Amino acid sequence: MIKLAILASGSGSNAEKIMAHFQGSTKAEIALIASNKADAFVLERAKKFGVPTFTFSRKEMDAGVLLAKLQEEQIDWVILAGFLLKIPEALIRAFPNRMVNIHPALLPNYGGKGMYGHHVHEAVKAAGDTETGITIHLVNEHYDEGKIIFQAATPVTPEDTPDTIAAKVHALEHRYFPEVIESLVGTSTSSVTDVG
Repeated sequence: MIKLAILASGSGSNAEKIMAHFQGSTKAEIALIASNKADAFVLERAKKFGVPTFTFSRKEMDAGVLLAKLQEEQIDWVILAGFLLKIPEALIRAFPNRMVNIHPALLPNYGGKGMYGHHVHEAVKAAGDTETGITIHLVNEHYDEGKIIFQAATPVTPEDTPDTIAAKVHALEHRYFPEVIESLVGTSTSSVTDVG
């Protein structure tokens, strides 16, 4: 059984879709939900699925506490689902081609530090873009610059607001993220680059 850990900083709607998707799977299980915020709602969602949780501070993560926990739990893949801290290089090196993130835009557009959640949707609206979407990518040492695995787009109309854009993007996230994770973890790390 392949063991997955999800890192999340907030509500955890994507994490919930992923937990639901893998419930009863014979191939992979969500073995841990970890958050840098002790009051993050994702921790409540994890309880509903009986998934163990772990909280840590940025300082603890940088000191290797999170990595030690992931190793102790024998985690195979790390999934970032609304996780806002920059991942330390030691953690990335411990999961080469086995750490995946989702971004609420069509990278390379609207990526980088500070570009998350509503900030992205507001930027898309301000630019007058006619489409936006999601990007699922491997994590490297730079924000939003890892190898792109999958993208899906949705139209943006002149009537759209940042809130309606967010709703369209969330629908794509919830539809595709669990499926893409399943296809990724079903491959060996050597064939990850062939996915998508």
